Order: sequence, then structure tokens, then C-alpha cells
Amino acid sequence: MATTSDIKNGMHLEKNGDIFVVVSFQHVKPGKGNAFVRMKIKSLTNGRVIEDTVPAGHKLDDVRVERRQYQYLYEEEGSYNFMQQDTFEQVEIPAAMIDNAQFLKEGMIVDIAFHAEKEVPLSCALPQFVILQITYMEPGAKGDTATNTLTPAQVETGAEVRVPMFMKQGDFIKIDTATGEYIERANKRTM
Repeated sequence: MATTSDIKNGMHLEKNGDIFVVVSFQHVKPGKGNAFVRMKIKSLTNGRVIEDTVPAGHKLDDVRVERRQYQYLYEEEGSYNFMQQDTFEQVEIPAAMIDNAQFLKEGMIVDIAFHAEKEVPLSCALPQFVILQITYMEPGAKGDTATNTLTPAQVETGAEVRVPMFMKQGDFIKIDTATGEYIERANKRTM
């Protein structure tokens, strides 16, 4: 059991038979009345983010979570298969548990959070940045590269990313997996 003073971002809580992860929180001490904690929590079963308010000092059911590294193998019928490199144990994760799954590339190492007592996967986190190759993009018109305009480009995983006009098919780019935005041009050697 934890209390509201133990809350931190990324903490896992059990509430109403569902497991949530704390996205953000704020301790509030109004001029009148009792202090309380306002939280934004994300459901790990359906991905919805809800706001919750609990009185200060309230007891919470925290969930002990273990993070393990797995290697992405393949996608099959809306779920993704991963393998632990030490034991060769495989686990199947539904697409709803993975944010921005369109950036998953075969062989990529991800962190999977498991419920420590039940050994059930709770979430899958991609690396903060990935380096992918542009497989298709419309050629820019001559003179369009003077401004900071962005054009859609398809990368090797099939995802679409908006990139600057000076990029071309075959270039490698660094992408932020949280936002899906282009960061910079990358060398193939830095993969």
C-alpha cells in the first residue's frame, strides 16, 4: 500500500480492477478545505487517460512492476511478438498496449513492464528515438527547399512522418517515438 505522498510519474496503481500508470500529478492545498492530489492516469487495458482526484493521505493500491528488455520479432493478427534474449522466452503483446507501434522494426529492443506477482505484461515502451530509412516520398519542386516546409515521407516500417523537403528517398532519419516527429538526419552507422 502506498499513500498520496508516494505518488510519482510512471507509478502503477490498481483501481476498480484495472491497472493504471500515473501520467502526471499535482498536490493541491487550497486556502479552505483539505489538501488533495489531482492525477492524470492512463489505463493499461484500453489506453484511456482519465483524471482522478484523491484526498491527501489516502491509501492507494500500488502495483509492483518489473521491466525487462525484449527483442521485437514480428506482428501477427493485431498483436506483436517479442523474445527475451537470455532465455529465448517469447511473449505476445496486443497492439493496444504499445504506443506508436508503427515505429517497431524487427530486431528492435523494447522495455516490457510485467506485473511482478502475476507475471502478466502491462505495457511495452519503445526506445525514445529510432533511426529508420525513408522508403518513399514525393520529390520536392526546385526552389521549395528555401522554406522550412515539411512533406510526408514513408519509412521502412510503413509509418508516415513529415520531413523537410531536402530529404530524399534512401536517407536515414531520427524519429521521436513519443510524438512521431522527425528530429534530424542520421547516418546508417549510428543505428
